Amino acid sequence: MAKILVIDDERAIRRSIKEILEFEKHQVEEAEEGNMALNMALKNNYDVILSDIKMPKLDGIELLQKLIENNVQSAIIIMSGHGTIETAVDAVKKGAYDYLAKPIDLNRLLVSVRNALEKSELLTETRFLKKKITKAADMIGHSPAIQAIKDIIEKVAPTDAKVLITGSNGSGKELVAKWLHEKSNRSAGPLIEVNCAAIPSELIESELFGHEKGSFTSAVAQRKGKFELAEGGTLFLDEIGDMSLSAQAKVLRALQEHKITRVGGDKEIKVNVRVVAATNKDLQKEIARETFRQDLFHRLNVIPIHVPSLDERKEDIPILARYFMILICEEMGIVPKEITPLALKALQTRSWPGNIREFRNVIERLIILGGKEISDADVKQFS
Repeated sequence: MAKILVIDDERAIRRSIKEILEFEKHQVEEAEEGNMALNMALKNNYDVILSDIKMPKLDGIELLQKLIENNVQSAIIIMSGHGTIETAVDAVKKGAYDYLAKPIDLNRLLVSVRNALEKSELLTETRFLKKKITKAADMIGHSPAIQAIKDIIEKVAPTDAKVLITGSNGSGKELVAKWLHEKSNRSAGPLIEVNCAAIPSELIESELFGHEKGSFTSAVAQRKGKFELAEGGTLFLDEIGDMSLSAQAKVLRALQEHKITRVGGDKEIKVNVRVVAATNKDLQKEIARETFRQDLFHRLNVIPIHVPSLDERKEDIPILARYFMILICEEMGIVPKEITPLALKALQTRSWPGNIREFRNVIERLIILGGKEISDADVKQFS
């Protein structure tokens, strides 16, 4: 059973549609004009909203725009007795799920509502899975350093400001980039990651900007680069300190002009991406060695975020240990084990050169090899 809102200034039409949908076991509510419907939609979670176009005060297209502006997740079906193909196309372009011409055909109405409900179910499932994935990659910790990063993300994420994330390997730079994207206005778009250290220097330009067919020996077909694939979203350039100087020059141009050119091509392609970069290197030293461009550094370093090593925030180790204990045991399908206070203290006293990545591996090892309750002896033996 779905919850449906029917909006029409003609009472007879509202009632006839309500009777049809209630016969199909749906819960139906009515509104006689747009402003009333908007208030109802903001207070209730409707699966589907059916709205007439011609209404006093607030018409159907204006209502549609306000519902979308307020992030109402309902599937919206527009109805009209005075519509044309142009009206239908315009409604769908503005975000309507479907368009129905009056007089309403019974079968067409039921099919449209059924399809809209299927779409709503898919969107709900997608949001649930997205939250589940987000939970599995949460930013855990209450230390001042982590809290400062969370505060910066909250302020910076909604903007398009470029961010340069620094920190040692395994400290969580990728997670910061992910949260910048998740909390941004681009979260519905893609997050594309490029590990600049893992791509040979002769291929990095093709990877970033794409290439035309025949531009080099193995270019057997045209290929889009990461800048194009990240359109409307975020491009995360990890380990940017390892990028070649020639690629740096092209990245700088892309950031300045919002245009790229594929390898072997001469056509300029406009790109709309937010760039977030990360490195484990001291870029000031790389600039002094002339292996990194100073102008690119200043272009990227609008908002600097430094991710501390685990050794710099050992007060977070107890909460991290319990977090990974629950997460890993869920993955294994077993009941989470207890960690004794002495075991937590032992984890805090040792050094973590591999940071969070190493710490997670140790917790997994303790789960597999340790006793029913993880003790300090288990930590000394298996960490």
